[in-house]
Amino acid sequence: MAKKPDSGEKVIASNKKAFHDYFVLDKFEAGIALTGTEVKSLRDARVNFKDSYVEVKGGEAFLHGAHISPYSHGNRENHEPERTRKLLLHKREIEKLTGQIVEKGLTVVPLRLYFKGSRVKAEIAVVRGKKQYDKRETEKRREADREAAAAKKLRG
Repeated sequence: MAKKPDSGEKVIASNKKAFHDYFVLDKFEAGIALTGTEVKSLRDARVNFKDSYVEVKGGEAFLHGAHISPYSHGNRENHEPERTRKLLLHKREIEKLTGQIVEKGLTVVPLRLYFKGSRVKAEIAVVRGKKQYDKRETEKRREADREAAAAKKLRG
């Protein structure tokens, strides 16, 4: 009797800085073309999203700048840590991404990497950059919400 794959999601890494630096406009789920040692390294959560972005070229989407550390038990066939990785999306999703990127000031960044069953998925988002005053306003709102929750917890 075959086992059913686990349908739960196990988050490998999330890009918290993206929520601080950008307004998230639209999200997509994409598969990633990886090598075996990259998957093994991801199981150890050895990934860094710093300065990573998604580029659409020739009708295909690619993830640039994501650092997946080499697998500790890998041999000479180990992967290049910052190689460009192909994202697996449907054609109409890529066309939608391309249409939104052409718009002024929009870019595509990865938000998180996770296992969905045994497959590695990436959540990518179309984002617009925040100005400094937007970041301050977001921080003020978050701080006010935190204080309100603390006061509510003390009261009741």
